[in-house]
This record gives sequence, C-alpha cells and structure tokens, in this order.
Amino acid sequence: MPLNWTASLRELPGIGQARAASLEKLGLATVGDLLGYYPRSYEDRRRMSTVAAAPEGLPVCLTLTAAETPRLSRIRKGLELVKVRLVDDTGSLTATFFNQSYLRDAFRVGEDYVCFGKVEGPPNRRQMTNPVCERADRVKFTGRILPVYPLTRGISNNLLAGLTLRCVEECADQAEEALPHGLRQAHALATAEFACRNIHFPADEIALETARRRLIFEELFFLTCGMALLRHRRDREAGTAFRIPPQEEFRALLPFQLTGAQGRVMEEMAADLSSGVPMNRLVQGDVGSGKTMLAAYGAWVTARNGRQCALMAPTELLAEQHFRSLSTLLGKAGLRVGLLTGSVKGKARKELYAALEAGEVDLVIGTHALISEGVRFADLGLVVTDEQHRFGVGQRAALAAKAKTSPHVLVMSATPIPRTLSLVIYGDLDVSVVDELPPGRSPVETYVVGEDKRQRMYNFVRKLVGEGRQAYMVCPAVEEGEDQEAAGKAAVAYAQTLQTEVFPDLRVGLVHGKMKSREKDAVMTAFAAGELDVLVSTTVIEVGVDVPNAALMVVENADRFGLSQLHQLRGRVGRGRHQSYCVLVTSTHNQDSRERLRVLSKTNDGFKIAEEDLRLRGPGDFFGSRQHGLPQLAIADLAADMRVLKEAQSAAEELLHTDPGLTAPEHAPLLARVRRLFADHGDMFN
Repeated sequence: MPLNWTASLRELPGIGQARAASLEKLGLATVGDLLGYYPRSYEDRRRMSTVAAAPEGLPVCLTLTAAETPRLSRIRKGLELVKVRLVDDTGSLTATFFNQSYLRDAFRVGEDYVCFGKVEGPPNRRQMTNPVCERADRVKFTGRILPVYPLTRGISNNLLAGLTLRCVEECADQAEEALPHGLRQAHALATAEFACRNIHFPADEIALETARRRLIFEELFFLTCGMALLRHRRDREAGTAFRIPPQEEFRALLPFQLTGAQGRVMEEMAADLSSGVPMNRLVQGDVGSGKTMLAAYGAWVTARNGRQCALMAPTELLAEQHFRSLSTLLGKAGLRVGLLTGSVKGKARKELYAALEAGEVDLVIGTHALISEGVRFADLGLVVTDEQHRFGVGQRAALAAKAKTSPHVLVMSATPIPRTLSLVIYGDLDVSVVDELPPGRSPVETYVVGEDKRQRMYNFVRKLVGEGRQAYMVCPAVEEGEDQEAAGKAAVAYAQTLQTEVFPDLRVGLVHGKMKSREKDAVMTAFAAGELDVLVSTTVIEVGVDVPNAALMVVENADRFGLSQLHQLRGRVGRGRHQSYCVLVTSTHNQDSRERLRVLSKTNDGFKIAEEDLRLRGPGDFFGSRQHGLPQLAIADLAADMRVLKEAQSAAEELLHTDPGLTAPEHAPLLARVRRLFADHGDMFN
C-alpha cells in the first residue's frame, strides 16, 4: 500500500511495538512527523579513493571486492571478531568488525562492495575497523551526504535514516505547498518538495543550503503570521474603555518626580486603557528604571474605574517588596492592597479570598498563588505580570481568565530584548521601552579582572564591608549539561572557603537554587536587613529583593554567562545612594571572551548590551526554557538566521497588510500551517 504523510510509521517494515514506542519518544508517529524531523548534522561520504591512495585517518569510500570468505573468531566471552580480505586494482586490506557476527554471511567472494571508513596501517598491511559496507549495486548510505539525526535508546541513525529515505522517496512529492507562489518567487525560495528531499538527503552543499533557507524562512514566516493573527484577533475583542483621571492626581501621590520615559509610557497606557480594546502592552526597561511605578499607575486608574487589579511576581520576596512599596503609595489614594503568596495560609488566606470575591480589595499582589483555583475576583480589570521571562504565556492567560470580560494586560520585563527578537517573542503585544533611569542613580562601575587580581578583589570586598556596605558574590555558572545540584554544591564549597579561609571575621550567607523557598527567603531577608556582610549565591538572585546597601557584585567565571544575564546580576547593586561596583572575574585567556566582557565595562545601556549579546551568542539568553510560550522551532536558529528572520518578518507584514486575517481562499493552506504551528496554544485561532 502506498505511503502518505498521515500514514502511521507502524506501517513501515521493521517497525514493531517496541520500535514504535521508541520513535514516539522522539515525537515521531506518522510519516509527516518523520519528514519534519530534521537532521542535526551531516556526514559527507562522497570522498572516493583506492586502497593505495587512501589517506590515513581520513574517512573515505572505497569500491572493493571480497577476496575471501569472512572469518569469525571468538576472542573471549562478549568479544567476537569478523575479518574479511577486500581488494581493488591497487591493493588489499583487512576489514575487522567487532561483535557483528551476522556479517560473516554478508560478504560473498567475488562481489563488489562500497565501504566507508578510515583506512589505517602501512601500505602492505592496510586495514579498516567497523567500516560501513553496502553491496555496490544496492548503496543507500555510502557515496552520498548522510543525515545524522537526534536519537533515543533503541533507535540507531541507520534505522532512522533508512526509514526517512523510504518516506522521502515515496512522499516528498506530496509535500504541501503552503507559501504563495508569488512570495516564493519574490524571495527565491525552493519548492516544498525540493526542500523535503534535500534537507534529508542533499544532492550537494548548495542543495542543502537552498533547502535549509526555504524551511527556515517558512518557519519564521509562519511564526510571524501567527503572532500577527493573535494581535489581529485581540484587536477585534471588546474591552472596557476606562475613564482616565488627570495624570497630575497620580503624580501628586509620589514623593519624587517621574522620568520623561515613565511619563511617555503612562500616556501610551492611558491610550490603551481608554480605547475600548483590551490593552496588551509589554514594558521593557533596565533594572531600576521605574517600571513598578507604571504598574502602580495602571492599578490606580483601574481602581478609579471601580475595577480590580492583580500583579503577579515570580518570587515571594519580590511580591512582598511590591506589596510594601505599593500599599504605602496607593494607600494614600484609598486603594485597598492585599498580598497572596504560598506563605499566606489558613484563616488569613480564606479572608483574602472572600475580600477579593466581594470586591473589597482593589489591588492584589502575589505569586503563582494568584492563579490557584480558590481565587475569584469581583471584577478583575487589569492583569500585571512582573519579570515576564519567568512566566509562560499559559500562566499569564490563566490569570487573565479569572476576569469576567477580557481584562487589560500589562507585562513588565527587566530583560532588554532587541526589537527584532521582541517581535518574535512578544509579537502579540505592543512594546513600550523605559530607556531612562531616575535622577540620582550613579552608573555601576564595572571591571574585568583575571585570577592574578583575586587577592586585590578580596581586599576590595573587605574595604567596602569596612565602610558599612554589603557584597554579592555569585559563584560560577553551571556548565551546560550539569544539573542545578552541581551548582548548589559549587556554591556551598565556595561559601565555605570564603567563610573559613578568606573572610573568617565577616558574616557570610549562602543561597542557591536547590534550597527550599522558605530557606532562600530567610537568607535574603537577613541580607536585606544587614545581618550578613557577604551573600554567596548562584543566579537565583538575578531577580531578587532590593538591598540599597549592597554596593558590590562579584561574578566568578563571568565568561560562562551571557552579557544580558550579567547585566541583570549587575542590576542587583547601585540601588542606594552609595557608589556601586561590579567585578567580573575570569580565568579565560580567550581574547574574544574577554572582549565580550569588556562590553559591560563600557556601557550600562541594557539594550546595547542585548544587541551585542545577540550578535555574539545568539538568542539563548532571551528564550530560556521555552517559558516564553512560543511554538517550538524545528529548524530555525535565530542566532544564525537573523537575516532570514528579518526577510520573513518583512514578507509576513506585506502579506498581512493585504489580507490581515488570512481569509482569502488562496491563503487557506498558509492559515492551516499557522494553526498547526500554534496547536499547543489551544483554541487561540478558532
């Protein structure tokens, strides 16, 4: 029976229950899944040679004839060898196979085979170990560019490549063409069939690059279209048009002057809140740029309209900090402010639930506890999420779902993201940038030092502590592949060394990700209260409580961090009236790594740093572990494919300008693909 894209892989020969289960672990259940599962790399098996000319140690293909019947030797239990002598016109070699006894019957004297592998040994004793061998009249995996796939237990690359080859041969011509013909022509994109064939089994390097460009373009194009459709659908939703009180009334509550940037964003928020369409605005700004005052303004306007506001923060400490500052500020205007975290239990929690449902709380500040089942609002009008990169789209939506009608949404992030990426990550949001720090805040002086300056760095810590200041010391980042337990152990050892050998007379505290929340909060509270001089930490303090007295941030092995993350860490200091410092310690001699770190010593502008980070490292730091809620990208690598991303975004904008909802009949395949890409988001396009 002929195969098609929806056929189950169980229909393929050799796929029984066990292999099907292993394939499903890779997300592969149908032919379409397999053809959309792209190689992670390729092995070039096209280099042909002869026995005499074969370069030592370099993989090559040789066409050889079996000169003798293979010999099987059992060396010891668990070790079997099959040896066979193979010849061509220039000489002979011995091929040795370990623990592949079935190969004894695979070679027939006088038949030709194509063998791929490394040829070793002197001219008169040439040999190959475990080469890939195929009959010359039935080659599949030799003499070509071979795909190498991500694998799982029970699935070899040969098996996966063999299955894919069959599916490509039978089904590539069925590949759906979702991109409009004119768009393909305008951007010189290959057909879907060509891309399908050559991404798996490329004819040559040019064909591979052509296929990759087509697939990357279409993936980023669909993504951009999807985000634009979300915005289009949102713009058609009915929302509550708030009455906007005079801004001066809010400013009168503040004991300080707002910056021009804060005033500009307040005006953008006011326009959104009064438009009759739900506000969906991202406010980006460096640590300390005053985003919390914008949340306060939103809560104040909401309360003046008789509605409730919820502010969700990623940690109890941050929620408590917001509660302290906002209850004091907004209490003067008569707002009733509540706090809901995991620590609020029993009678207090029940009373807060009842007050929220009765409309007796105007602003509730909390953690994930806000989305728990017992929380009901009388009339939720505004949802605010702080440190958005710590939350997923689902959590933001879960809080918004507690409103009776579509609420206004304000998202705050202290992780500056270059505009090109913010269009991808937050394409469904309007973006405001707070690009001005409040007056009186001195830039943090930043220094890059090597191991040879360690003692001077320790002396500097002691000097500042002697002046009454406090210091953070962030221990080395975890290497990729290590777990958080390793980071915790490294922090424990580092803290112990500092306390016993370096600063025995100072008060050294420790906080890391493996500690329980209550333990972490207790240490951070002690540090904030001035009961500790030095706080040793992993990156859990990246988003933390304000400690105005902390004037020094030391980051060990700073070269292991992204610039944006280092900038976030640096933002933990410089919050008080004292001059603050950041010392980046590195043992690397790599000039590029050191130059990258020097970017931080030259600027405190988070957006410049983010652009540089994107240029040097790609978008990993911005994306985290898919918490942004975006569909998983199968082939596009935003680090390497920024040029294609810009091209795809431009093409999507042009198409959506003529057909905003992709409702034209010729765009039906495109709309279907976008819906499939965003399938994990439920009914967002229904």
